[in-house]
Amino acid sequence: MNSIRQVPSRVKSKRTETILGAEREHFEKQQLSSISKAINSTETPLKEKHARRIILGTHREKGAYTFWSYAVGLPLPSSAIVSWKFCHVLHKIMRDGHRNTLQDCMRHYSSIAETGLLWTNTRDRHGYGQLVCLYSKLLCTKMEFHTKHSEIPASLEATDEVLERTAGTDINNVFQLTVEVFDYMDAELRLAEAVLRQLNMSIAISTLTSGQCKLAPLIQVIQDCSHLYHYTVKLLFKLHACLPADTLQGHRERFHEQFHSLKTFLNKARDMLYFKRLIQIPGLPDSPPNFLRASALAEHVKPMVVIPDEEELEEQEEDEPEPLIDVSEAQPSMASQPQGDIFDQAFGPPSDGFDDRDLQIEHLKREIELLKAELEKIKGEAQRYITQLKSQINSLETELEEQRAQKQRTLVENEQLRMELEAIRRRNTEHESMQTSFVEAEKRSQATELRYNKLKEKHAELVANHAELLRKSADTVKMLSATQQTQEEIEQTKQQLAFQVERVRQESDMKFEEQRFDMDKLRRELEEKNAEIHKVKSLLQTSEKAGEQLNSSMAALKTEKDKLTQSISKKDADLSSLMKEAHLKEYSLQQERDQTIKELGELQGKLKEKLSHEDQLQQKLLDEQFALLQATVTEAENIIQDAVATLDDPLHINSSSSPDYLISRAEATLNSIDKLQVGHSEYVKRMRDAGSLVRALTKFSHLTADTIISGSATAHMAHTDDADRLTEHCKTCATQSLQYLRNLKSKASLKGADPTSIQAAVQKILRIGQDLRPKGIDVGKEELGDVVDKEMAATSAAIEEAVRRIDVSRKGTKLILNSCTDLMKAIRLLVLASTDLQKEIVESGRGAASVREFYARNSRWTEGLISASKAVGWGATQMVDSADKVVLHTGKYEELIVCSHEIAASTAQLVAASKVKADRGSKKLGVLQHASRHVNEMAANVVASTKTGQDQIVDKGTMDFSGMSLIKLKKEEMESQVKVLELETMLENERLHLGGLRKKHYEIAGVPLEELAQDNGLRASPHVTAAPSSPKPSKPTLMKKPALAQKPNIPPKSTVTFSFFFFNVLNV
Repeated sequence: MNSIRQVPSRVKSKRTETILGAEREHFEKQQLSSISKAINSTETPLKEKHARRIILGTHREKGAYTFWSYAVGLPLPSSAIVSWKFCHVLHKIMRDGHRNTLQDCMRHYSSIAETGLLWTNTRDRHGYGQLVCLYSKLLCTKMEFHTKHSEIPASLEATDEVLERTAGTDINNVFQLTVEVFDYMDAELRLAEAVLRQLNMSIAISTLTSGQCKLAPLIQVIQDCSHLYHYTVKLLFKLHACLPADTLQGHRERFHEQFHSLKTFLNKARDMLYFKRLIQIPGLPDSPPNFLRASALAEHVKPMVVIPDEEELEEQEEDEPEPLIDVSEAQPSMASQPQGDIFDQAFGPPSDGFDDRDLQIEHLKREIELLKAELEKIKGEAQRYITQLKSQINSLETELEEQRAQKQRTLVENEQLRMELEAIRRRNTEHESMQTSFVEAEKRSQATELRYNKLKEKHAELVANHAELLRKSADTVKMLSATQQTQEEIEQTKQQLAFQVERVRQESDMKFEEQRFDMDKLRRELEEKNAEIHKVKSLLQTSEKAGEQLNSSMAALKTEKDKLTQSISKKDADLSSLMKEAHLKEYSLQQERDQTIKELGELQGKLKEKLSHEDQLQQKLLDEQFALLQATVTEAENIIQDAVATLDDPLHINSSSSPDYLISRAEATLNSIDKLQVGHSEYVKRMRDAGSLVRALTKFSHLTADTIISGSATAHMAHTDDADRLTEHCKTCATQSLQYLRNLKSKASLKGADPTSIQAAVQKILRIGQDLRPKGIDVGKEELGDVVDKEMAATSAAIEEAVRRIDVSRKGTKLILNSCTDLMKAIRLLVLASTDLQKEIVESGRGAASVREFYARNSRWTEGLISASKAVGWGATQMVDSADKVVLHTGKYEELIVCSHEIAASTAQLVAASKVKADRGSKKLGVLQHASRHVNEMAANVVASTKTGQDQIVDKGTMDFSGMSLIKLKKEEMESQVKVLELETMLENERLHLGGLRKKHYEIAGVPLEELAQDNGLRASPHVTAAPSSPKPSKPTLMKKPALAQKPNIPPKSTVTFSFFFFNVLNV
């Protein structure tokens, strides 16, 4: 029963699968038909209905898998028109297709780029090759941009909120996004300019199918450019709100170029007939936005592109209708003729020639015409409604932009109000601090005298102890700044006292005005009482006129009159007492005012006394400053005179120095001269602070003396002409320095003192020192870091190439090649360990400086590291060449042995150079030492395997002398002795030749001749600067490079000394 019930569901599932399969097959056929019609070699524009079917297909399958499955088979390399239409269809699919289309297109990124490269230098007769190259670059740029910023769709229809979210709050991200949008816009404009440059702007070209085929993709370009222009304006306004205008000068210039190019392109496209029925092109403003004015953002209007209804475009592009009946004149077969007759008899027209169906057909045709007219009318109304709605949408968007601009202006105004509020708060805080500082003014004025006493004691100590002159100079400068600060505080105190006096005066005036107001009030009350008295008198007169009628009330009136008189007398008494009190208060106020004026006069007198006292202190301080300067100048003259005297000292003739040390001293002297000029100009301007000039003079005198002595010591090692010129320039430098110091001694010539002549003399010394430098270390300090990286990379590449070549040649002598391969691998591990240790040394030693600055600061160590790296790479290359020759039986086994020893020596040199700067507890140093030991072991294996191979080749059989007579044996013995003597002579000559080569190598590398003689076994005297001719070299196991020559009679500074070790292979 269960199986019977399951039968309908199985049948249903199979039927569903059949239906889905048929739909899928129909979909693929439809897509294939649309792709083949859209992308072909016909020079006609792309039809919208074919592109729309392909786009709908991407939405149906949620991707562009079907499109790419057919697109990969298109003949893109053979037809430029097919490539052009393919790029056009791909652009429309990325803009309007499903969102997963971009991911599918990125999988074919390389093929799109290759298509563009293919047509870069290929020319076709239609001119599509260059256009395809530009279009492919635009598509690649579009895919990269939207893959990186996935929030922005490929159609670029994103709101301002999405753009703000994509840019973020980090100004670096906003800056980078702006640059990417610029590149995007450049790719669009380059394609548009190339198309318009190929086409004539006449009406005929834009209406031909060949011209329309090139112009069709510009519709998508116009749509992209409108959005990109809006994004650029928004991002630039945001950047100008956060960064200074000078930083964004390049962005503004690039935007102006793109603005004018885009405006020209849109104006040209707007004049073409082809675009008038397909797209409504927006216009740009006459001038670009002013990004330096934040309110200009409110004037920006986003350009809107309007595309007409697709149904109208489809009717204009409607294909020719296909014939419903086949009218071909093919001859029917004899078998089908009877069937046609039967059909005519059954369904053909009647024999009389009249049929009612003709009338029905005519009637139906008329109804179709009427329906078509109504349909056209409905379409026209619908199009009119659509246009109205689009205009309403544009107006609403304009209002929305105005609201946003209003919001932006409101935010700017709020920010300005907030800044004004902060400024008011700061002013209130400063006012409170000024009030509190007034209380401390008197205490600071008292502290001024104490500071002056301390300053006087310090000056006495400076004059008494000239050895502590420089240290006391700094204290004097500090005291001078404190005195200047005290003077400023006294001026503030004076201003505050004047302000207090003015306030007391205002208070007294206010009290006087209050008393006057009280007097006026009492006068008004008295006048009121007098008016009442006059009123009573008038009433009395009226009562007297009444006469007899008021006689009865006279007594009462008299009593009231008495009471009034008493009250008037009391009021007069009160008024007189008030007048007395007012006079007393006025007198007391006048006394207080006089007292205040008197106190103010006393304070002003004290202030004048303090100012005069301060002027005296200032004058004393200036005199002390000038005296300190004179003492410093005298000391500087003594130092330089001592240096000049050293030049003629017989003991100084035996001293020597290196050109590197002379160059460092000369460069330091030039820097001190620049600081000396700055300090001199500052002292001449104000004549107050001589601290900077004193410090500069001290440093200048010592460095100039060092330069003179080092130049003389270096001249002892140079040739006669160079030594004479260097000594003459040193004496000229000393003469000019002493003349400059003499000018500083008097105030009359102080302002006109100029160290330019000293600077010229030192520069000449510097140039001679640079000419005397060895040629092997002529790499600039700025380039040392790059040279280290290049040499290490070159060494690694040479070792990799050596391993590869040995692996290729492994078919030869296996034992020797295996040992050479192991040695190359060990060297590669050694170079990797050395590179890691070098990075650790640089990171631990450079601090806040850059890598180049670290290498420049440690130039000697860097040069040693470069030399070691070159030696390792050269030894590996020579080892491979020698192995190849041995395998091919064209080389010697001794070459492999010598190369092995040379590699061991170079390895020791590299380890020693790296060990100088490394920490003792560094793990990477241990790894490097282990790799060095492993290299030595592998080199020993190479030597052993080479000797084994050599022993196998050399015939060591027993010599048979049985058939030789006594005379013949004696003759052979003499010939052997002759050969032994010849070989010994050749060996002696080769040793002498090797010694000469080493001697020349060390001269080029910068090692003095006497040190080379010492390393070869000679012990020259310490005062001899030139070694004699090279004798027979001894066989030392190690050769050590000596330390650099130091400045004579001066303790040497802390410099890094490197020891490079080389093995002698003559014993092998």
